[in-house]
This record gives sequence, C-alpha cells and structure tokens, in this order.
Amino acid sequence: MRKYPVTWFYVLAFGISWIGMVSVVLASRDIAPLYRTYFLVLSIFYAIGPALAAVIVAQVAYGWAGVGDLLKGLIRWRVAPVWYVVAVLGPAVLLITAQVITRLLGLSVTITMPPAVLSPYVIFSFTVNFLANTCEEIGWRGFALPRLQKRHNALVSTLIVGTLWGLWHLPLFFLSGAMSEYPFLWFISIVADAFVYTWIYNSTKGNILLVALLHGSGNIFGAFIPGVSPIAYALVNCVVAIILIAVFGKASLSRQKRVYAG
Repeated sequence: MRKYPVTWFYVLAFGISWIGMVSVVLASRDIAPLYRTYFLVLSIFYAIGPALAAVIVAQVAYGWAGVGDLLKGLIRWRVAPVWYVVAVLGPAVLLITAQVITRLLGLSVTITMPPAVLSPYVIFSFTVNFLANTCEEIGWRGFALPRLQKRHNALVSTLIVGTLWGLWHLPLFFLSGAMSEYPFLWFISIVADAFVYTWIYNSTKGNILLVALLHGSGNIFGAFIPGVSPIAYALVNCVVAIILIAVFGKASLSRQKRVYAG
C-alpha cells in the first residue's frame, strides 16, 4: 500500500461504499430481502467508505502518524473568515444563479420538489448528511488530492479526483430522481464542482473542514432551492471551473502553492 497508496485508496473506497450504495438501490426497487431494515444498515458503508479507506491505507502505509497527519485538516479551523462565508454560502450562490438561468431560458425541471421545511427530523437529516460529507472529504480531498498533487499539477489532479468522484456516484444513478434521468449532466457537474473544492482546499492550505462545510452546504441548499435545471447547474459549474483555471492557473488553482503529501 505504501507504493501505490492512491490506487489502494480508491479500490477500498469504491468497494466499501458500493456495498452500501448497491443495498440502497436494490432496496429502492423492493428487491427482497434488501428492503428489510437490517439490510439497510449496510447503507452506512456508503457514508463512511472514503474515510475508512483513507484511514486504512494511511495506517498500513504510514502508521498511526499517517492517520494523525490525515485528520489534521479537520481541526485546522484558523483561516480567514471569508473562506467560511465562501464555503457556507457559495453553493447557494451557484444554485440561485442556476435557478435564474433555468427561468430565463425556460429550461425544464423534470423533478419538481417542494422546498424543505425546517423540522427536528430535517435538522437531524442534515446533521447526518454533514457527517457523511465529512467522511467523503477525508478521502477525496484529505487523502487523494494532496498525493496526486505531489505528482501532477492542480488541474490534472482535480480532473482525476473529480472524475473518480463522479464515477463513485454511479450506483445512485439507478435510483429514481434527477441523477437517474440526467446522469451525464450530473457527472459533468460533479467533475466541474471539484475545481471549487481544490481552489478552497489549496487556498486554505489543506483545510478539510472547509471543503466538508462546502459539501454539506451544497446538499442543504439543494433541498431549499428548487426549480434548478440540471442543464443550468452543469453550465454554471463549468463556467466557474473555467474562471478558476483562467484566474489562478493550472499549477495550483490558487494564489497559494498547491498542497501535497510529503
């Protein structure tokens, strides 16, 4: 694992997570006995897969010191306040922009979901969602990105992380919903979105907490801002990715040096 840590990480991340993902997909199709509660417990592997894979590879390859180094980014909270604003409100800006474009261009929104209403259940769901997003980011940005950036520039590293991040969602495309109806557009959105994550990660010197906040905020605002066409959302994400590349350059996608594992 020490020789090929990134490869091993992705093999384990996909394997562990897909155990949970596939169980959820099959349960949604009422395929017995996977709809039963004790089988749905497997869905926890979907959430913890990337983090568990990162911890396993870090421990085997680098020892417990490697695990400590991996998790340091979660407690690196002393950054300029503006980055918290960007991480928390940035997704809302992107979604509202896509919503406006959807209306201006008259794009269809195949699945119209009512805005979420705050309740103890919804708040609990968002809390669980944030914890799941944190587990993802420990893997994608905490483990994989800095190791890829040691060998490649930020542009290439982001394309690799973004592409594999998109493919990781593949089983969810078989669930009923926008992802299943527009899988290619959602895949493009995910890959383009990865550039925003790299920009924040490198700009804050490897802060996993902020990219986890960004990830969680995107899912939360997605529930409260309806009427967004997947076409418009993909377009907005791609334009933002192009702007980041043009402004900050492909080497680091940031005014700071890119973060890489030692």
